[in-house]
Amino acid sequence: MAMPVRISPLCRWAGRTLSSLSAGHRREVSQSAKRRFICTSTGNHIQFRLDERTAHSSLDLFKKDTGIIYRMLGLDPSHVQDDPERFREWAVVLGDKKISSGRHYWEVTVKKSQEFRLGVAEALMSRDECVGTNSASWVFGYAQRKWFAMTSSKVVPVTLVGKPDRVGILLDYEAGYLGLVDIEKPRIIHTLRAQFTAAVCPAFGLWDGELLTHSGLEEPEGLK
Repeated sequence: MAMPVRISPLCRWAGRTLSSLSAGHRREVSQSAKRRFICTSTGNHIQFRLDERTAHSSLDLFKKDTGIIYRMLGLDPSHVQDDPERFREWAVVLGDKKISSGRHYWEVTVKKSQEFRLGVAEALMSRDECVGTNSASWVFGYAQRKWFAMTSSKVVPVTLVGKPDRVGILLDYEAGYLGLVDIEKPRIIHTLRAQFTAAVCPAFGLWDGELLTHSGLEEPEGLK
């Protein structure tokens, strides 16, 4: 397995590509925002929608809040309802379910996108940071025609994936891992290890094209 390396993460902010991140202080989401998540999932077969209240102004939700599309210019932030749950700097959105235990599986269809991130993030992660750049989020990303795994801005290349139109995400909360799944085989392509200590939500970053989520699915047989 390739050793983690630090790189300047490629992330887009307000429609512009940045080669590095602001060091800004992490801010906690308010207690009122914490109470507004719909429910917590502790079993299997999680079913979720995307939470519009967390969506950055450059992301539009569609298909009954199961998909997102990136708009280059996005909405004028002054025209977006102010909400402490909303990501302010980065094109990120969270799912509307918090996960605090269990083994969960969902899939994502990728349409016309060359830059995206898929994974989980703590429900209370800073809304001023991008998923994958802190210790409160774990993602698999695709950029510059290459896959990678990322947390705390540490990037590990993920090989032998190609550019599938649809991939799976497997989360085992107690075992402490997040897996990227090839749904054609099926098999786990790469695993991110973590010690989850807080509730997490499905998390998505998108900088072009569309993503469509599929939840409430049975886990494919043979995954370990």
